[in-house]
Amino acid sequence: MPRIKTCVRKNYARKSTASIEIEKKLEAKRKESQNSCEASNEVKKIVQKQKKRRFRRGTVALRDIRYYQNVTQNLIPAASFQRFVREIFREFKIGGITFQTAAISALQTAAEAYIVNMMENTNLLANHAKRVTIFPKDIILAKRIMESNGVRL
Repeated sequence: MPRIKTCVRKNYARKSTASIEIEKKLEAKRKESQNSCEASNEVKKIVQKQKKRRFRRGTVALRDIRYYQNVTQNLIPAASFQRFVREIFREFKIGGITFQTAAISALQTAAEAYIVNMMENTNLLANHAKRVTIFPKDIILAKRIMESNGVRL
């Protein structure tokens, strides 16, 4: 069987339109003033504007922890917590009950305080086991300790 010459075809990766636009801007800036210091600064600004800031692992988490430790308002949205409370009362077939806003707010504050307290205890148990990650067994043990100290669910 005779060999047939085949044309070698190169696969060129397509560039995204955003990178093409940035390259066009850079070329325009370079053409305007090739040796100007201002043009090179503008080119650097365009390139820096394109890059997204990357933080080291854990930096954002620690920043969020510090932020939420200083926040005093409730973290759970009020409307979703109110729906949750009403759903629980419907499950127990206690219908026709109306709630005051202050009552639901007090319930929400108490629930968040309980969750925060349990997570603090869970974190202490994980640290005691020389771990950083909390496991379900830590939460179960924290519940048992809290119940033995008189804190009920």
